[in-house]
Amino acid sequence: MILFLMSQVPDFSKVRALVIGDVMLDRYWHGDTSRISPEAPVPVMRVTDDDYRLGGAANVAFNMAQLGCQVSVMGVVGNDEAADELQRQIEMKQIRFIPEVSENAQTIVKLRVMSRHQQLMRLDFENTKTSPAISAQQVSSDLLKDHDVVILSDYAKGALSQCGELIAAIKKSGVPILVDPKGHDFSKYSGASVITPNMSEFEAVVGECESDADVESQGRDLMSQLQLDALLVTRSEKGITLLQGGESPWHMPTQAKDVFDVTGAGDTVIATLAACVGAGESYQSAARWANIAAGIVVGKSGTSSVAVSELQAANDQLHLSSRGVFSESEVKQLVKTAQAQGEKVVVTNGCFDILHAGHVTYLQEAAKLGDRLVVAVNSDETVRELKGPERPVNPVDNRMTVLSALACVDWVVRFDEMTPERLICELKPDFLVKGGDNDPANIPGNQCVWDAGGQVIALTYVDGVSTTQIVESIKKK
Repeated sequence: MILFLMSQVPDFSKVRALVIGDVMLDRYWHGDTSRISPEAPVPVMRVTDDDYRLGGAANVAFNMAQLGCQVSVMGVVGNDEAADELQRQIEMKQIRFIPEVSENAQTIVKLRVMSRHQQLMRLDFENTKTSPAISAQQVSSDLLKDHDVVILSDYAKGALSQCGELIAAIKKSGVPILVDPKGHDFSKYSGASVITPNMSEFEAVVGECESDADVESQGRDLMSQLQLDALLVTRSEKGITLLQGGESPWHMPTQAKDVFDVTGAGDTVIATLAACVGAGESYQSAARWANIAAGIVVGKSGTSSVAVSELQAANDQLHLSSRGVFSESEVKQLVKTAQAQGEKVVVTNGCFDILHAGHVTYLQEAAKLGDRLVVAVNSDETVRELKGPERPVNPVDNRMTVLSALACVDWVVRFDEMTPERLICELKPDFLVKGGDNDPANIPGNQCVWDAGGQVIALTYVDGVSTTQIVESIKKK
């Protein structure tokens, strides 16, 4: 059982986000290497392509724009050609650029030399010693009132060296502040809503963590020191850990299938998290979507982004891989997704008060009819109506837990009516099945299934085995 399922990607179209931080221009040289230089023992690459991408805080802004957010980005640039190219690239992505141009600054450029999808070298063009910081005065109240969420994207290049003052000023506006931190001193981020360090950054501040319990303990202390609403730690192959005040820790396993390039994964995490927060999602929901997005982006080359369609597709696959007990709304979405992908769904129902050989036999047979088996279980109240005041022997939560442990069962759901007809009519399974002591013509929900082109089937009935007989046998003893 998983904590919850999210059916649809949130609507990000009305989210207004402001990203402040170290903006960079990522440049890529692509080519082939087929020989070694006669001048030195180094490969010779013939450059065949040259392209630009947004880096640092600009990449965070790009990630949010790709999700459909309305995005502004503020950062320090020099009065140079790289700044012109950076502005052109930002505006091409439909992002509003608020540059702080300084004659003393140099626009940061990272040049990556690539051959056959392998990075041979990276060359950094930067001079952060003379670069000015973005001040609290530059982030006006008029600017803040036009945004729903603020991200501080810190790459320790100088733009956020007055981070404490910025947070204090932004906090007065009531806008959530999310920080992607850097360095060994997180005190400058005090008062932020959320910070999102990776595991290395986290341990550099709090010390080595050997277990989930250590991450929780040290994280709680850090949250208290910095007065954070939440802390999200990205933990590579271990996924993501979310801590919130007054809530149990939430450890999410990684959703990455293949890890090709982790460049910019942190940008994607905080961008998706901020987009969800700006859309009114809970931190837990936001963290879940951010985790899915991270799993997608690490399978791409270089600094990349994630589209809403990719998020939805990955989410649908995650749903289908989940087994256990779910709410009615969750099961409806699971069935819909499965059928959309061409899978056949089988539904059966019953009390399953004491699980016995008859149940198991027909559940196994039912599962063979299709790709997914849904078991709908009577509530305690309806069992009492059907079986008498001494039933059920086992409460509904226990009955569903036992059913969900069977290898042949995918999804278990409760229903509260005397029959599951309404639920079955909403699910519209490909097969509706009951044990062989039932006549298909009398099985509740049959007409809805037939009308939808499905089949209603009575399966094997094991004589001499029933919950009632088991209960009576126990009483005699």
